[in-house]
Amino acid sequence: MNISMANSPLSVLTQHYGKGLKSTEEKVERFQKTQSQIDFYEGKKADLKNMHCGTLEEIAQKLELFNNYNDQIAAVKKQFNNEQMMHCMDEAQELGEKIAEAAEKLEPKTAEERREELVKEALGIEDEGGILDELLEEMPEEALQETLEEMLTDDKVLKEALDEEMPEIVEQEKITQMYLEQQYIPVDIKA
Repeated sequence: MNISMANSPLSVLTQHYGKGLKSTEEKVERFQKTQSQIDFYEGKKADLKNMHCGTLEEIAQKLELFNNYNDQIAAVKKQFNNEQMMHCMDEAQELGEKIAEAAEKLEPKTAEERREELVKEALGIEDEGGILDELLEEMPEEALQETLEEMLTDDKVLKEALDEEMPEIVEQEKITQMYLEQQYIPVDIKA
């Protein structure tokens, strides 16, 4: 049973669905281990062809070895199939977690969260500190107070701009949701 990884369903799965999934990497390792065990027993069976038998006992022993190798190959395949059943569950759970994380990131935000993001983006505020933090440290206290007052008056203007952009943002969220729903591909485990 020689299977090429290039044409196997496993390689297609790895290329399209399993990029970076730990469970897919484990599946590849199990497949390679199984294939090496099968190749080992197939080699032993091939060596039996070169074994010369002169008596019925030697022929019976050769036949017994042949059947034992076939049984070993069947056991390896059965073990691989059992592991694959458990793997399907692990992979589905891992993929579901990744989809849940992506959906959580794209979850609709409240109007207040959007305003805060737009303010941070407009001001260039970064969580880890950035150019704005450096400028604020160098700025005198009076200039900071004036800037704060200007920002408070600009808040009304920003709120009006956000109210105008709100329908566009809601539309974008709907498009994102439709895209996520189209990305869902049902997998039939029975096939």
